[in-house]
Amino acid sequence: MVPTMEIPVTRASQSKINQVDFQNIQFGKVYSDHMFIADYDGKQWSDLRIEPFADLTMSPATSVLHYGQSIFEGLKAYKNEADEALVFRPDRNAARFNKSAVRMCMPEVSEDIFLNGLRELVKLDKDWIPDRVGTSLYVRPFMIATDEYIGVRPSQTYRFMIFTGPVGAYYSKPVRVKVEKQFVRAAEGGTGFSKTAGNYAGSLYPAQLAAQEGYDQLIWTDANEHKYIEEAGTMNLMLVIDDTLLTPPTSGTILDGITRESILTLAQDWGMKTEVRRISVKEIIQAIEQNRLKEAFGAGTAATVAHIQAIANDGIDYELPPVENREFSNKVLKALDDIKYGRAEDTQGWVMKVD
Repeated sequence: MVPTMEIPVTRASQSKINQVDFQNIQFGKVYSDHMFIADYDGKQWSDLRIEPFADLTMSPATSVLHYGQSIFEGLKAYKNEADEALVFRPDRNAARFNKSAVRMCMPEVSEDIFLNGLRELVKLDKDWIPDRVGTSLYVRPFMIATDEYIGVRPSQTYRFMIFTGPVGAYYSKPVRVKVEKQFVRAAEGGTGFSKTAGNYAGSLYPAQLAAQEGYDQLIWTDANEHKYIEEAGTMNLMLVIDDTLLTPPTSGTILDGITRESILTLAQDWGMKTEVRRISVKEIIQAIEQNRLKEAFGAGTAATVAHIQAIANDGIDYELPPVENREFSNKVLKALDDIKYGRAEDTQGWVMKVD
């Protein structure tokens, strides 16, 4: 149990909530009334506060704009039938955030600050949590370097912030993906396991090229040989071949997904066979051709489970079994949603209730 701390709050003079159409929420375009802020002065985090959501003002020489010291997380808050706010596994996001911070030469944020800032912000803006099926309050913690200095070195000062916004579904339909064998998302020794801005910037161009060919996302492959699968777009990739759930191991190139971890835990609790190992593109294509690949999906915070409708490899589109016939991914999606929305008992201790 993380002890509470006093965080000064400056409330917005007027809420923007009445301007929002909660029946038609676009993902990532609407933001709640407040944001949490903490500043690092080179020695410690201080000046914790919650303020009205507003633009940032910074010098053109601010370090983050030039050298990319920027990390973030993504998680969600939900509302149960008792009108209580529930946040799914925020302690795991706090731990992963600090793993990213260490790799990017940034100061760690204590779990106390991370969770208390998040809790107080969600409590203050609880009315922004939508209650329609498939909706939630997206929570975005992030940290940036703030030195006004353009010499190449780690910044000495930083800002940690959290803001939120109501969201609907990330994908409106099953996705078509292409196996990427030219461009690289991450290489061993790099920053692939971190949620740092540069990883996403580097993925945009190949994803754009794939979109021009009619694909929604990419399946990234290893940087050395392009033989083994890694992530699916910005999600972890999971497959059901025969009666076994398979996924690549998290490593220096693959993000340690919290949804992925949760799905593996539930599968194992249900007695399903699971394998965490390297998976070749050849193995996947052979499984498709032999009708042994039953399901393929991306796992991540934004979509939870994103069903994959088709996989393209070397110019051939391989259609996968109909989504409605997929037993495991539909079952695990419902199980996770039931836990997140408080409809099922949280036997894993995954949910933080915001008092």
